Amino acid sequence: MRRLNRKKALNFVKELDAFPKVPESYVETTASGGTVSVLAFTAMALLAFFEFFVYQDTWMKYEYEVDKDFTSKLRINIDITVAMRCQFVGADVLDLAETMVASDGLQYEPVVFDLSPQQRLWQRTLLLIQNRLREEHSLQDVIFKNVMKGSPTALPPREDDPTQALNACRIHGHLYVNKVAGNFHITVGKAIPHPRGHAHLAALVSHETYNFSHRIDHLSFGEVIPGILNPLDGTEKVSSDHNQMFQYFITIVPTKLQTYRLSADTHQYSVTERERVINHAAGSHGVSGIFMKYDISSLMVKVTEQHMPLWQFLVRLCGIVGGIFSTTGMLHSLVGSCIDVVCCRFKLGVYKPKSRTILDGHVNSLTPLLTENGEH
Repeated sequence: MRRLNRKKALNFVKELDAFPKVPESYVETTASGGTVSVLAFTAMALLAFFEFFVYQDTWMKYEYEVDKDFTSKLRINIDITVAMRCQFVGADVLDLAETMVASDGLQYEPVVFDLSPQQRLWQRTLLLIQNRLREEHSLQDVIFKNVMKGSPTALPPREDDPTQALNACRIHGHLYVNKVAGNFHITVGKAIPHPRGHAHLAALVSHETYNFSHRIDHLSFGEVIPGILNPLDGTEKVSSDHNQMFQYFITIVPTKLQTYRLSADTHQYSVTERERVINHAAGSHGVSGIFMKYDISSLMVKVTEQHMPLWQFLVRLCGIVGGIFSTTGMLHSLVGSCIDVVCCRFKLGVYKPKSRTILDGHVNSLTPLLTENGEH
């Protein structure tokens, strides 16, 4: 009686269990289950590894707004080499308000126009990068993220001592101009003030000495940031005639750059080019020289470097783990069910019927047969 009561008590406790035990088949160890588990953990490790690299990476966010700063000055950074002697050329800026900006911030340095082998290699490399930037615009994000870290974009100094005469003039430095459209130009003669604008003393220079072949080593607007490439950096033009005009039409876009390395106010720009020979007899009028006509956009671009927050990274990791567990479980069950259906249909595996043979009065050579009287 005591044993019967104990058995009833155990059965009652089992019925009150809020967490029923799973069937033993659910925790049974199988080769297929082990294979699926190994594949699942491998996939989770790989995806978590790649997700960590995504978490470490950053991206650039672009925002646009109206530029409300119209009182500040615009800085123009110039480094141009012209194939004429310094006493024959002059550079200045004239804006739409007919305000002439003196070139006091510019230096005129006599140099050799031809580059040294190392300088020519540097220029070719720079032009290759410029071509890739025109084809792959997403590379600009890489440049923004690596500012202050990349190599300088200025022309390196000569590694040799030139023996030929100094036949060119390097004009370099910076100017501060009004934040309105204007025209920076390099032409024959030094600039002098004029009541109706300005003029250049070109009468004393022979037309045979005109040669406006030039190389733009650097042209930028705003704050100079090492590592930033500008569209005209590395441009070289060779004049085919003494009287030739080179024109660059530039649209400047104010840009606020904010990365994890620096925060700066600079300017990007786009440019179109045009060149033609001055021939008054043929109707091609103008002045020989290099003219850079710039205009300023009313929109400002804010470029901000952003990073994935930690909570989003953890949520993505949880999604990877849970998703792989669920997917591998469903696939394992589906494949197992399909295999059971096929085996059951074609009588394979555990569904194969067992054969019973009679040998020497025994079934399967193991079980002896019984006679009707129950004798062996």
